[in-house]
Amino acid sequence: MLLPSVLRTVVPLVAGWIIVALTHLGFSLDSNMAQSAVTLAVAGAYYVVFRLVERTAEKVAWPAWVKGAAGLLLGYARPPRYKPTDDVTELIRQSRS
Repeated sequence: MLLPSVLRTVVPLVAGWIIVALTHLGFSLDSNMAQSAVTLAVAGAYYVVFRLVERTAEKVAWPAWVKGAAGLLLGYARPPRYKPTDDVTELIRQSRS
């Protein structure tokens, strides 16, 4: 399903933008390019942190709500599942379903 993948990409970007907009992270952002770079860095860090929490909760047998909460903070409670394949055509077809 495409929607979970889109949500899990867009939500961290929006969260990064909000975090930077609210805190300015100690930077004086004079240009849009600098603000965009910081926003993308924060969004990337946001995604990595919550994805690691999600995977750790799965492997260490933390309570299920921890994994669910981390997933929700990424925009969708469960990570997308893809069938393993080396066939590029099949991967494209899966991404469109």
